[in-house]
Amino acid sequence: MSAERVPDDRQYTKTHEWVQLDGPRATVGITDHAQALLTDIVFVDLPAAGKSVSAGASVLVLESVKTVADVYAPGPGTVREANAELKTHPELVNQDPYGRGWLVRIELAGPVPPGTLLDAAAYRALVESGA
Repeated sequence: MSAERVPDDRQYTKTHEWVQLDGPRATVGITDHAQALLTDIVFVDLPAAGKSVSAGASVLVLESVKTVADVYAPGPGTVREANAELKTHPELVNQDPYGRGWLVRIELAGPVPPGTLLDAAAYRALVESGA
């Protein structure tokens, strides 16, 4: 899969999540590369608002026709909002992973651990290396 669809306006994790930081709030989704690997997503197990999350811990599960995958929190905090539209339209994660297919918004309780987030160029290199 080409790493062409990697917007420069967000950061990325080595586990193929994208993160947009707005002060202490992080919006999290999966990358175009990740959704292509998962194929058709049929269910998103959304967390409840108020759920505490730890850096690097699973915050939700995606189910596709071929596998189940965890999505990890970039830092410690509390889930403030989950994308309720995905309950009835999980395919949005495949169709628009950087837009309407966002997954959760987390209110960060502290800084994202150093080395967790990659810029777009570093993420493109990661994908192109086959990681």
